[in-house]
Amino acid sequence: MLYLLLLIYLAFISLGLPDALLGSAWPVMSQQFCVPMSYMGLVSLLISGFTVVSSLLSDRLNGRFGTGKVTAFSVGLTAVALVGFALTDRYWMLCIWAIPYGLGAGSVDAALNNYVANHYASRHMSWLHCMWGLGAAIGPYVMGAVLSGGQTWNMGYVYIGIFQFALTATLMLSIPKWKKTDGEGVKGQSHLSLKEVIKIPGVKEALLIFLCYSAIESIGGHWASSYLAFHLGMTEEKAAALAAMFYLGITAGRAVSGFATYWLNDRQMSYVGMGTTITGILLMLLSKNQTVTVIGFTVAGFGCAPIFPCIIHNTPNLFGADRSQSVIGVQMASFYAGTCLFPPLFGVLADWVGIGCMPAVLLLTLCLMLVLYIRFCRLCDGNGQQNNGCK
Repeated sequence: MLYLLLLIYLAFISLGLPDALLGSAWPVMSQQFCVPMSYMGLVSLLISGFTVVSSLLSDRLNGRFGTGKVTAFSVGLTAVALVGFALTDRYWMLCIWAIPYGLGAGSVDAALNNYVANHYASRHMSWLHCMWGLGAAIGPYVMGAVLSGGQTWNMGYVYIGIFQFALTATLMLSIPKWKKTDGEGVKGQSHLSLKEVIKIPGVKEALLIFLCYSAIESIGGHWASSYLAFHLGMTEEKAAALAAMFYLGITAGRAVSGFATYWLNDRQMSYVGMGTTITGILLMLLSKNQTVTVIGFTVAGFGCAPIFPCIIHNTPNLFGADRSQSVIGVQMASFYAGTCLFPPLFGVLADWVGIGCMPAVLLLTLCLMLVLYIRFCRLCDGNGQQNNGCK
């Protein structure tokens, strides 16, 4: 089990590695392809859209082929897509290669989240998502080193692609070990349609919670730099650097959350996370001081850290291990749909009322998420789900 756990951690680092490559390389890529800066949005939308599709298909794929094969194939598909990006010399080709990249990312994400939720303690789920943050932080450094070393952006994708191919080979060799544990604790696995999943009591509330969470994380991550620059008057360079504190807060928070789960259960961790996030947002809302605002972004990110992994980890307990892959696949699809939808919607709102509304929007969304989570837990308790419901 330790060997598989290390592989899972590596897989999540590999999942995060390419996520920030496009943004860090796009200023150079857009000039080479002779397209406006805004065209990156279509590539990102295609990646996220097909990630939603593969998340919804993850239950069927996992049931037919098993976690090991799905993970190995998905990482391999992502590796092929990254090399495709590296060989691209036309913008439309980027859009084509975004499709297998999104399909690979969604499948491995949903499959591994379900596997860890069923086989490992809550702390490992927090550390698993911390590994994604580590990968997402390393990716831009790789691209920066490539560009500063006089190489083209293509080589950044090549290096990350080589790592993905090496991981794919390792995962292929490990498939027999996955088979030994795939069925443990997940006997009678049900493969439900989207309609059947949504009919399960509590699932609608869970999906709305994930939509709210995705709004907070994606708006906070995408628009932090603009808020600091246009609302607080920071230089663009300083705003871009300090905006990373939000994601740094999430990554550090998940590392700490793993240890906190020794004393707090998933429900308590979620409430602590929401309370901490409210504190960070209030610092942003009530102060126009640049330093205090940056601290607020960091605290908000730190608070976001346990919410996503703890709710995912509690899914087998709430809905049953036999239905967990179906439910987690839909939860992941809801999260990715939100990351597609909310950043551009907030952009429209910011054009209309001003970027200064960002803390208020985040606070209202978090309050809605808190109300939904309280209702969600009451539903779980009232329905008498496995292990006494919402822990």
